[in-house]
Amino acid sequence: MTRTAPPLVADERATYTALLDYLRATIVLKLDGLAEDDATRAVLPSKLTTAAGVVKHVRWVEHHWFEVVLAGRESRAPYTMEDPDADWRIEDGETLSGLLDEYRQQCEISREILGELDQVVPFRGDRTVSARWVLAHVVEETARHAGQLDVVRELLDGTVGD
Repeated sequence: MTRTAPPLVADERATYTALLDYLRATIVLKLDGLAEDDATRAVLPSKLTTAAGVVKHVRWVEHHWFEVVLAGRESRAPYTMEDPDADWRIEDGETLSGLLDEYRQQCEISREILGELDQVVPFRGDRTVSARWVLAHVVEETARHAGQLDVVRELLDGTVGD
């Protein structure tokens, strides 16, 4: 992913999709050059948040909101009611490079799914949600997790930057 600054003047769709692509690329950039051992090392008291765990989680965020909610597809996410944190946990055989590849692929699927921002779909029973809201929410969630990566990366190896 190439990180390109979003336009300062654009329509709503172009603004928010460019912001999301910028944040997606920031997630990838934050992990550049990180050693595999460090990618799975917990540095926060909860022991759940690792650099690899963040990228795994944001991949499943994209899957849920675009594929499951907007496109109505079946969820393939690893989490369940009994194991709600499975999308943060790194399993045997998962690598940072593999997780990044899956994230990039998921982002491409999300781009293909996003239709008209006024699209409204059923959501959690008798409610509905718009594609506009989903896009704004994924921007917010990706930004929050990019900030987590700022902290995790600095604690891991001292790397700072935007």
